[in-house]
Formats: sequence, C-alpha cells, structure tokens
Amino acid sequence: MIDKPAYRLFDRNGSAVRYGLMLEHLTATAVVLFGELHINPIVHWLQFEVTKDLFARVKERLIIGAEMFEADDQIIIDEYMAGMIGHDSFVAEAKVWKNYETDYRPIMEFAHDHGIPFIATNIPRRYAGIVAREGFGLLEQLMDQAKQWIAPLPIPLDLRSPTYHDLLDLGRAHGMDAENFLAAQAIKDATMAHFIIRNVSPGRLLVHLNGEYHSRKFGGISWYLRQSRPDLNIVTITSVEATSLDFLDEYRDVADYTIVIPRSMTKTG
Repeated sequence: MIDKPAYRLFDRNGSAVRYGLMLEHLTATAVVLFGELHINPIVHWLQFEVTKDLFARVKERLIIGAEMFEADDQIIIDEYMAGMIGHDSFVAEAKVWKNYETDYRPIMEFAHDHGIPFIATNIPRRYAGIVAREGFGLLEQLMDQAKQWIAPLPIPLDLRSPTYHDLLDLGRAHGMDAENFLAAQAIKDATMAHFIIRNVSPGRLLVHLNGEYHSRKFGGISWYLRQSRPDLNIVTITSVEATSLDFLDEYRDVADYTIVIPRSMTKTG
C-alpha cells in the first residue's frame, strides 16, 4: 500500500516526534518562533492548528505575533480586534501580504473571535529599504515618532549570529552592497525581537509567525532575543520542502522541531 503523508515532524536530533508531544513542549515555553515557508499550505495549516490547540490549553495566556504585519499597522489591528472597523477597512488600511486571505486571515480571525492579542512585529518596509540602500546610519535621522516602529538604535550587528555569514555571501553574489543587505536583514530580526520582548510577560505564551530564515539555526530573531533576555524560554520550529520525508543531516540543530513537507506540495501564492 502506498502512503502519501503531507508532512513529517522531527526533533533537532532527527527523532520522529508526534504532534501532541511537540504541543506539550510549546505549552510550557514563553516564545515559539514558527518558521514558515511563505506559500506552503501545510505550514499555514499547522500554524493555525498550533494556534487553536494552544489556545485550548492556555486560554488568555496566548499572544500571537507576526512578521507579516509592520509595526506601524498595530493601531489598525487593534481597531479591528476591538470591533471599531470592519474587515474590509482593515485590509484596505493595513499593508497585508498578497496571500493574506488564504494563509494569514484564518489566524487573524481566530484571534479576533477569541480576544487574543495580535502583535505586528516587523519594521515598516520603507525603513528596511533605507537600510538596504544606505546602511544603519540614516535611521538616526528619523523623527522620534518614526523610531517607535523599529528596535532601539544603534542596532548591534554581529556575525556570530548564525546564517549572517551566508547573507553576506548572498549579497555579494547578487551584486549588492553586502553589508547593507545584511544590515537590512538584521534590522528586521532586531525589530521583531524588540516587539516580542515588549509583549511577552511572565505566564504568557507568544507564538510568532516568521519566515524560516529569520529563526534558522537559532539565529536571527532568536539571537537578538537571547542578547536581551538570555533567560527567555524559546522554542523554534522550522519548515523545509524535500523530495524525501526522511530526516537529513543538514536539518540537525537547525531548530527544535523540523517540519518536512513534500516538494511537490501545491502552493498558495
């Protein structure tokens, strides 16, 4: 008999793990960094299931944060959650991603219906664009009102953060200013970490949705979180697509949990 599993789940050492066991682990932590493949339907389905199942266990302790919403959209999210504006107004005003309707709206609506705080954590893209072109320095010229939407300056940029060496190589390969390219990545990671720390508190559980690169190998967001809060209990999940659903050595120690999905899986965007 041929089986067609949609995914397999492994721990950081390659042992197969049941979903329920991972869920128990997530329930007992403070921050979950759920690294996604942006247009993979299995990842988005699992994000929704994790959100729903964690809420069933922790209720009002749950908070959701997301890279997919920029920090200056927080007031629009809050107005929608409070019922002050309708969904059409929310979509028109917020800078939602093109796959919002299929991939992020289910979690947004679940948060809306159950009174779960939803935090926009990403730097406004116009400021990330400045860094990509000019580096960190120009951010110092922003008005104080603008600076509230980014991590406090100056931003530490440390190549000890895993994957940042890879970004330098990627920037050079594409003919970019490699250091500015890396700085733009770092300002995103630092800002997401900043807003996670601002919103997590003792007894709460914050589930953060982000591209898998932002938390791979315990770098990126995870690295910045640990610089500010080395005591913070963080669990990371990553997602990969592969022709085989077996655990490969290259997945080892990339995250606490790895979701392996068939490369042939259909896409949402």
